[in-house]
Amino acid sequence: MNKLFRSLLNPDVGAVNHGPSLSRRGFLIGAMGTGITLAFYRPGLSFAEPQEVIQSQAFEPTIWYQIENDGRIIVNITEAEMGQHVGTALARIVADELEADWSDVELNHVDSDPKWGMMVTGGSWSVWENFMPLSRAGAAGRQVLIEEGAKLLGVRVSECRARNSQVIAGSRSITYAEIVQRGNMSRSFSEDELEKIKVKKPSERRFIGQETQALDIPDKTNGTSIYGIDAKVDNMVYSRPLIPPTRYGATINSIDDSEAKNVDGYIQTIQLNDPTDTVPGWAAVIATSFHAANKAAAKVKVDWTPGETAKVSEQDILDHGLKLIEKDGVGALVVNDAGVDDAFKNADSILEQDYIAHTVLHFQLEPVNALAYQKDGIWEIHTGNQWQSLILPTLAKALDVPENSVIMRTYMLGGGFGRRLNGDYAVPAALAAKALNRPVKMVFTREDDARFDSVRSPAYQRMRMAFDAKGNPTGMEHHATAGWPTQVLVPAFMPEASNGEKFDPFAIHGAAHWYSVGGHRLRAISNDLANKTFRPGWLRSVGSGWVNWALESFMDQAAHKTGQDPIDFRLALLKAEGKNAGEAPNSVGGANRQANVLRQVRELSEWGQDMPKDTGLGVATTYGQERNMPTWTACVAKVHVDRNTGKVTLEKLSLVTDAGTVVHPDGARAQVEGAALWGASMALHEGTEFENGEVKDQNLNTYSPMRIRDVPEIEQAFVDSTETSVGLGEPATTVVGPAIANAIFAAVGVRMTELPIRREAVLAALKG
Repeated sequence: MNKLFRSLLNPDVGAVNHGPSLSRRGFLIGAMGTGITLAFYRPGLSFAEPQEVIQSQAFEPTIWYQIENDGRIIVNITEAEMGQHVGTALARIVADELEADWSDVELNHVDSDPKWGMMVTGGSWSVWENFMPLSRAGAAGRQVLIEEGAKLLGVRVSECRARNSQVIAGSRSITYAEIVQRGNMSRSFSEDELEKIKVKKPSERRFIGQETQALDIPDKTNGTSIYGIDAKVDNMVYSRPLIPPTRYGATINSIDDSEAKNVDGYIQTIQLNDPTDTVPGWAAVIATSFHAANKAAAKVKVDWTPGETAKVSEQDILDHGLKLIEKDGVGALVVNDAGVDDAFKNADSILEQDYIAHTVLHFQLEPVNALAYQKDGIWEIHTGNQWQSLILPTLAKALDVPENSVIMRTYMLGGGFGRRLNGDYAVPAALAAKALNRPVKMVFTREDDARFDSVRSPAYQRMRMAFDAKGNPTGMEHHATAGWPTQVLVPAFMPEASNGEKFDPFAIHGAAHWYSVGGHRLRAISNDLANKTFRPGWLRSVGSGWVNWALESFMDQAAHKTGQDPIDFRLALLKAEGKNAGEAPNSVGGANRQANVLRQVRELSEWGQDMPKDTGLGVATTYGQERNMPTWTACVAKVHVDRNTGKVTLEKLSLVTDAGTVVHPDGARAQVEGAALWGASMALHEGTEFENGEVKDQNLNTYSPMRIRDVPEIEQAFVDSTETSVGLGEPATTVVGPAIANAIFAAVGVRMTELPIRREAVLAALKG
């Protein structure tokens, strides 16, 4: 699986780099029954040689799009659609280079299959990774269509151009549909030929960067979109899981379903035996409807012996993290510049601060669910999922079948936010279906979903900075500990740090900053108690949400210590030199581009203006996640603090984003707004704690995300750029929390160091 992964991890800073370059792939255009198919092939991964493909029409690895003989252009989307309109963005890239008529374009979200390579939607990678492959696919298709169109028109290729799904030569034209119907479309490109295919200059693009309605919106608004929770087949029964009191180590002693037998539609309760240890100690209530299963579940009595973490609390996890930080020689030195120890030894002054971030749940709109059954020797798993390639081997092991005997059918996701990167919720459905030998649809209630969530781990961090006599930073340390999702779920993707230790890049992304602070040491530590208590997960912004919370709160604190304006302080440290100079293709400009978004947000916001009493502005910035895929973002938050109650009212967010080339502007704005609002929600409203090995808040009566009444004014801008198109789904999440905390300090002079920022904590700080 690792060989197929589209990105490779950079062991120096935990960055994600492009995997096999386009030059390692050939390109094939071949007849496919009623149309043509345009596909990349990779030697060693192909099912057939190119000539065999053209003759047999059997070749389909990593197909990008088809042109049907009626002119429809169907773009195959391997990314999950969960509200981010990813299909539209990817189709715009193809259509632009292909010179298609946008009204001809359709989307096809594909099922799992080895031919697609690694299927994963996360990390804000979708457009970034696919931009150039899809551009070349479109350009290659345009080239062949022009060549074949010229033959059919009886003119030279040089006389032809493509536009709006037509090849045009002077006053004459021929449609793509006619070319597909009448032409000889079989072509293959060698690696060298593929390298020579020229894509458009930015000034020549017609679709990229232009407004359009997302192609998935009509079906979502008229109710025809199908989500995983809508899936159904004949002879299907429903199931609700019975979840043990601990994530690991629980065993079932007995099951008493005598009262459940009085429920109309109840069938039975079965114990799940899971060889993968994904759902240890689980049982499944089976009924003819979900209503019956849900009603019966309340009457089934299960006697469990819990695992060893049955008494673990949130504070236990945080205390354990602090002990790990204070222990020398523990953890991975992700960044370890020379001179750090000397900087602190010779410092004129030292600033030190600890930061805490509590557990956060996903609470996506659609609770997790899965339908599983076997058909013609193949196990079909019907569900919405973000990382099919990660869970398929686990499902195969659970079902005791080869991996090629399991396929995951694609559905819309009613919210993902990283929860559905971990497809563990499909395992109990599959086990139940195998035990019953009939289709089983397992649906989790809100409480089940919360208890089984792959939560964002509680985190403890310690920041330190050394200063010379003039107040200039000379060295910096950042120590961060939390549960590590990559360590638990896909350890093969963990790179090696400078001291030889493996680390989870997605639990430290955002901390390998672009500031020039002298020597910089960044230590990432896995909290093993957290890993034992729950299954840590990725949550929109990966680890950066809590990482940047500490980093940017601390940078603000450092600015105030030296008596400088917080923006000016940061600008002075953002120098595009040395390791912060940036490099092609993704981080051209380096720290200068982060400085630019800071300058622009200062102009966009009310920075420097007099504020009403107890109202303040706070700033934060980030490069997003990976240093190799920086999305430069800056935020100014405006808050008012009620000194009598401690209530913080978020009045406005001003955001500036440099994401390189923006493909779908409306989708980009929505991504930034949604990310920013989630960041605000996690800063001021939502969060939970572990009690007795489980999350305390299990439904929305006590777990309180931001309500509509709390939504602030949002003003945002994008830097006009033709640089590499990078990720947009998550970076804004990471800047809002620290910007709010810094605004609270500006308003009333108290420094908040714990997320979420509860009014009780603000009031206590004011009184203190």
